[in-house]
Amino acid sequence: MLDRPHHTTADIIARCEALFSDLSFTAAREWKAAAPGRIVVGFLPYYAPRELVHAAGGLPLGIFGGGDQLEVIHGDAYYQSYICRIPRSTIELGVSGRLDFVDGMMFPSICDVIRNLSGMWKLMFPSKGARYIDLPHNFDDDLGGEFYVSELRETCEWLSSLTGKPITSDAIRASIAVFNDNRRLIRALYQLRADEPWNVPSSELYLLLRAGMVIPVEEHNQMLADYLAAVRLQQRPIKDNSRVVICGMFCEQPPLNLIKSIELSGCYIVDDDFILVTRWENSDVALDGDPLSNLASAYLHDSKSTPPKYEPDEAKKGLYLVDSVRKNRAEGVIFAMTSFCDPGLLERPMLQAVLKSHGIPQIAFKYAENSGQMQPIREQAGTFADSIKLWSGA
Repeated sequence: MLDRPHHTTADIIARCEALFSDLSFTAAREWKAAAPGRIVVGFLPYYAPRELVHAAGGLPLGIFGGGDQLEVIHGDAYYQSYICRIPRSTIELGVSGRLDFVDGMMFPSICDVIRNLSGMWKLMFPSKGARYIDLPHNFDDDLGGEFYVSELRETCEWLSSLTGKPITSDAIRASIAVFNDNRRLIRALYQLRADEPWNVPSSELYLLLRAGMVIPVEEHNQMLADYLAAVRLQQRPIKDNSRVVICGMFCEQPPLNLIKSIELSGCYIVDDDFILVTRWENSDVALDGDPLSNLASAYLHDSKSTPPKYEPDEAKKGLYLVDSVRKNRAEGVIFAMTSFCDPGLLERPMLQAVLKSHGIPQIAFKYAENSGQMQPIREQAGTFADSIKLWSGA
């Protein structure tokens, strides 16, 4: 007889919801206060070398804006209205004291807005560390690889300045190993959802990913393992839903109700680009040899394709979506793009053209992290799901 899991899926998701809705980051505060010398380093969505923060003895903390729970008042005074919302809500989190325990922030080079946010952060919070991480756009090891290794090395030096201790290669390897476990568990979660989307609602998968942004990776690994064990022992009702891939949520994250609305409209989400930092690498990062070179190589040669990531081969542009549709037996693609997101909105027409050339149905809409009215989105997604069932030859 199989042993019952110690936690039900409801127990685990309740814990995730509590972490998701806590804009005071209580869990991270308690972790830092539990031992002297601990640091917390925040990072913006998309990508960050979390392994280096972990190797420094710190907690990498995902700062993904305030969602639809935070009223942005002060943040609007620092940015113009015609950009995405996440920098304004990030400023709001800082100005309101919710990030007063954070020792430093890492900003990825995803767009001009985030680049400018890194400079503003230095001016507004001069006592806090700030690190702008320039990501390579050349994927040759001798050029982009060497450049990124130097960026990672400088990031290690920056982290050491926060702790007063050097980061050893052995510590980085150990951190890579524990994050490899995390990526492996998340790949298993994604595969299970693709196989049985009725048993792994995407709203639950998303909450599981978000939980990993605010707790230690070791705790998140156990949470993922517990969820996988629990979900395999249950059987939820199967619906005649259309299987879709979601694209466009790689940076500013969607309101949870948006994901639920798409599911309620008659769609099973079988692949997405939620919180790409959790599975940026497609497989394990190598442990032998120089760990910084291994991280750089994984970024260059084994990472997810996404609109903000440069694709040097024009013939390959957009094929990752076609591959995802085929691999996950999807019937269409929904472009859910952040309003005013230059990387996403400028890329979308090219991606749509690729899907059209392969006969793959698709629709598009825009959202912001504080979008409140979901009925139009639900109606649009529902009409798309119905059209797939009625007229698609997929």
